[in-house]
Amino acid sequence: MPHVEFTMPRLGESITEAAIIKWFKSVGDTIEVDEILLEVATDKVDSEVPSTISGTIVELLYKQNEVVEIGAPIAIIDSDGAIPKSTKASKETKKSTKTIKQASTSLKRSESKPITKAFKVNENVFISPLVESIAKEHHISYEELARIPASGNDGRLRKSDVMNYIAEGRPFKFAQPVSGNNGFKIPDLKFDKGTGKVVEMDRMRQMIADHMVFSKHTSPHVTAYVEADLTEMVKWRNSVKADFQKKYNEKLTFTPLFIECVAKAIEDYPMINSSMEGKNIIVKEDIHIGMATALPSGNLIVPVVRNANKKPLQELASATNELVQKGRDGKLTADETKGSTFTISNVGTFGSLMGTPIINQPEAAILATGIIKKRAEVMEKEEGDTIEIRSMMYLSLSFDHRIVDGYLAGSFLRRIADYMEQFDAKRKI
Repeated sequence: MPHVEFTMPRLGESITEAAIIKWFKSVGDTIEVDEILLEVATDKVDSEVPSTISGTIVELLYKQNEVVEIGAPIAIIDSDGAIPKSTKASKETKKSTKTIKQASTSLKRSESKPITKAFKVNENVFISPLVESIAKEHHISYEELARIPASGNDGRLRKSDVMNYIAEGRPFKFAQPVSGNNGFKIPDLKFDKGTGKVVEMDRMRQMIADHMVFSKHTSPHVTAYVEADLTEMVKWRNSVKADFQKKYNEKLTFTPLFIECVAKAIEDYPMINSSMEGKNIIVKEDIHIGMATALPSGNLIVPVVRNANKKPLQELASATNELVQKGRDGKLTADETKGSTFTISNVGTFGSLMGTPIINQPEAAILATGIIKKRAEVMEKEEGDTIEIRSMMYLSLSFDHRIVDGYLAGSFLRRIADYMEQFDAKRKI
């Protein structure tokens, strides 16, 4: 049989490219169908890619850490087991790939007349064929592309960077490169950073850093706080958790209870469940709750509970337990970490009293739940005030002030606390 091109498979609905983390096979190795060929990383999750072809590896067209478009050939496999010295298909593929890379990475400066503003971001930004096609469609020059802040690894300009830039009205359209003393330059301050062990950021930590900086740059963050009395919820959960696990074979943590309350509050205040697109606000029809989950490496990932408002408690418990375990085991798929419309971050898990979370773009808000702590509280009753031991928790809501104003944010946050405080202590499992 002739040589067969193995292409980068589809890894999710919105995934357009992936970085090769590791090849598990080398040239000359044999491989069977469904045997793992390589591990790849997207901006969502790492995935192992099995081979759909059995045979002998003739050529690997990309090295580790290179970024490949979905559908592009990445390996040549000889399905009859022979290893030819050279293949026309592999040479042509490599030549074509090289040509695309060379064409897309060179930023040619045109002789245009000077324009008014001064700005400088990326001089050597990498332009992929996908980004280049979007730029042509919107008549964006290479000079303008070079001014867009890039959030990808090694200064790579991603599709989302360009689309967000277009949605913002192309603010750097009439900028020109900084020259001489014109315009503002960030001062090169020589901070004493001290000495010690140097720890290189892994790929996921770099992506988290990019995402957090982008979120703070994009959304004007405001944080509101309330305090909730979870005494009845805590008592109920402690009294039924053993029976719940026996009946449904699922642990009952506080996470599904929090998700249930948040989903109800979103139904009451649907504008919280929205995103901004240009000068329009998209109010989402579905309620998909993201759960910020810490991995053993210390990094963070956000698996998504879909249609949280339509799931009974046992299904919420099952979904949260499964997603958290998959996250810890590194087995989350790309589809399980995308599409959230609102995110919850349980900072209380780490003993924090409260937190000021950063919005998970492109959402409008994010909730942080603090530690549940017993405190002496003054309880107002008809017969008079009393001091009682209550289980209290702080809730903090960071919201995008472009979309959400203080009244909406405060009302929504208070409604979540109300649902938590008014928990039915006689609820049946």
